[in-house]
Order: sequence, then structure tokens, then C-alpha cells
Amino acid sequence: MALFFAFACLLAWLAYFADVRERLLAWLLARLRAAGGRARHISGSVQHRLARKSQRDQPSHLAEIFQTYRHLLLAGLLVIALPPLLVLLFRREVILDGFEGVARPVASVKLEELLRGERLVPPSPPPPEVFMTAEVEEVRPMTATADRKWDQLDAEFTQRLLAIYQVMREQHGYEMVLVEGYRSPARQDQLAARGQHVTRARGGRSWHQYGLAADSAFMRDGKLVITERDPWAMRGYQLYGQVAREAGLVWGGDWSSIKDLMHVELRREGVMKR
Repeated sequence: MALFFAFACLLAWLAYFADVRERLLAWLLARLRAAGGRARHISGSVQHRLARKSQRDQPSHLAEIFQTYRHLLLAGLLVIALPPLLVLLFRREVILDGFEGVARPVASVKLEELLRGERLVPPSPPPPEVFMTAEVEEVRPMTATADRKWDQLDAEFTQRLLAIYQVMREQHGYEMVLVEGYRSPARQDQLAARGQHVTRARGGRSWHQYGLAADSAFMRDGKLVITERDPWAMRGYQLYGQVAREAGLVWGGDWSSIKDLMHVELRREGVMKR
């Protein structure tokens, strides 16, 4: 694809720069001259034209053709080069007819199947005591009072998140649980008051307030494993972020200002007002 685009650019360059074109033509004819008499005949003819051009200071017949139709030629080259250029710029995956067998990430294929299939149903919540341990409170303040009602979340976001949970369970062996979904503006302000290490978003400035964000963690042996200091959990968060990206969500672990490995969100245009 890149070679095709480079070739189109080369043709456009030759069409607009007559001096370069004439020099290239002269070089090619010099190579042909060594090949035999016919090449010498062609070379002599063209050299005569080049000499006549320099004497009269007029463009050759070939140059006149390029000069006359250069805009049409450029338009044609642009039409040819535009599709590969757009693919290179946006890095979208393109699958042509007959090439469906090209390998794709297993998680992506599984996510597509889940999102096209029947409506996924949220799992049963774990006992409330799971969210009340000292470890959970240390890592995630006010978790015990967080809202974990799935019906408070956006329907499309819910399906994507449940599909991620299923991929994490079936392909990576991680059982995930919703730690917090919808968050009121008042609660958002309370968390923000604890410091920027908790959250930098004030009320109304988080996707939690619109049912388009959720914080999730892992269950292991009946306990909520939430800390990043656990190597097993850290590996799970990395996989979680990868699958979340493939599902079209934004992962908090990709942020530069504050890392929120538990957090994913679905940004929807026109929802959060500036």
C-alpha cells in the first residue's frame, strides 16, 4: 500500500517538473544506447528534440502534452492515491473479499460475536461484605457505598462491558466484578475533595455521571483483588485494558495525568457539555 502511494507521488512529481523529466528521459536513453542500434536510433531522435528545445527555448512535444493535461493527470493520480493514503492515515483494518482468512486478534473476534449475538445478562453481584474490607477501602475509598446497579448504566456501554468480562473469563481466566458504575455529581465532588490521586474530575465532568463509565476489579478465591501491587492483578489490568480498547472503550490505564487501571468509559459526542 505504501509503495503504491509512493509510486503515484513519483508520477505526479514527474508530471509537474519538466527539467527532471527530461533529465530522467535522457538518462534512460543513454542506457538504451548501449543496448544496440535501435536504441541508438531512438536516442539520436530524442537528443535531436532536446537540442532543438534548448535552441528554441521551447518545450518538447512531450512536455507540451504534460503541460496541457497536467491538471487532468494530477486529478487522476489523486483519485488513485487517495484510498491508500486514507488507510495509512487512519490505520483502519481493511479486509478485502477473498482474504477473510487473515489472522485477527482472538479477543476482537470473540467480542464481535458477543456484541452481535443475544443480549448479555449482568452476573449476580457478590456479597456486600466483599467491598468492605480494609484493603479495598485503602486502595479505593468509599467503595462500600458505591452504586453497582447495572440498570443505571447506558445499555450499549453495559453490553460492551459484559462482553469484556466474558472474554476476560473465558480467554484469560479472570473473573471480573463491577466495583462502581453510576456516580452522582455529589459523590463525584466528595471523591474529588479527597485529592487528585483519587480523581481530578468534579461533579458533571466524569462519564460516571452519564452511565458511560465503570470501575471493575477481579475476584479470586471469593475475595476482591483490587490492588496493583499484586502481580496477578496487575497482569489482569493490562489484559483488561487491551480487551477494553478492542471493544471501543477508553481505558484509564492509558491516561498520562492519573492512572486508573480499574476504569473504562464510552465517550459519546454531545453527552458531556463543555
